[in-house]
Amino acid sequence: MAITVACDCGRRFDLKPEFAGRQVACALCGATLDVPAIRGQADAEFDRDKFLLRQKRLAINEKYTVHDEQDQPILFVERPRYLFRAILGTFGVLLVMIVGVILTLLVPTLLDERGQAASPLAMALVVIGILGTLAATFFAAVNFFPKRHVSFYRTKDRTGRLLEVKQDSKLQLVTATYTVIDADARPLAKFSKNIFSNILRKCWRCTSPDGRPVCCAYEDSIILALLRRFLGTMFGLLRTNFVIVAGGNPGGEVLGEFNRKFTLFDRYVLDLSPDATRSLDRRVAVALGVMLDTGEKR
Repeated sequence: MAITVACDCGRRFDLKPEFAGRQVACALCGATLDVPAIRGQADAEFDRDKFLLRQKRLAINEKYTVHDEQDQPILFVERPRYLFRAILGTFGVLLVMIVGVILTLLVPTLLDERGQAASPLAMALVVIGILGTLAATFFAAVNFFPKRHVSFYRTKDRTGRLLEVKQDSKLQLVTATYTVIDADARPLAKFSKNIFSNILRKCWRCTSPDGRPVCCAYEDSIILALLRRFLGTMFGLLRTNFVIVAGGNPGGEVLGEFNRKFTLFDRYVLDLSPDATRSLDRRVAVALGVMLDTGEKR
């Protein structure tokens, strides 16, 4: 997208994005002109208002390719599944549960042989065994399964990392939060979703690093959202689309949309054209678009 600069002499120039934040000389009068920086921009890959996302099928990890409007790939996204560790974690959790149940049942059996099964001590040991099994299972589940961060690369061979969405906590029972960081590990934004508010209508909120509301993305229709809860996607007919608005709650100024297209393979369009002033950092917007898919397991 070109940057328009006007000189006091009346001459106007359309400059390439790489001149953003620099000074140029007017070709007519020679005056020095300050070229405005692109707000929230650091890389040319994000210097646009429309992004096309495609998920790669038949891949162990969750992978996406982000294309521009000319259908040229500009970003490569990956979210590891850690399949082997997940299998080990599942077996580990099951093993802890089985051992805990066996020990819990074994104690009153041994006491029963001594005629003490009905004693308060036996009952107390059973309760302690149940609570211990639950605690051990919970501890195993938290520690066996790794966090799943999302990385954005400039090239297909995973070089030139531009962004990362970090899962803040392994345990996300009620509220799931993620932090977006740039290539220098500086926080750009934080995403959050609440499992209870998502029951009726999915909604993701984005805040700045200091906690100020930036935007939120919510399902485009409450009626369609309810139908999806009972009927599912109906083979793609009830596609889940999101509206992105400014502020922390639905109803704000529309900044863009994230829509799934009805194609043989998943294809998503992130359209930020309504945000003419680019108040929403395009890096954060693209990261949000990916999370609206992988974070909702669509």
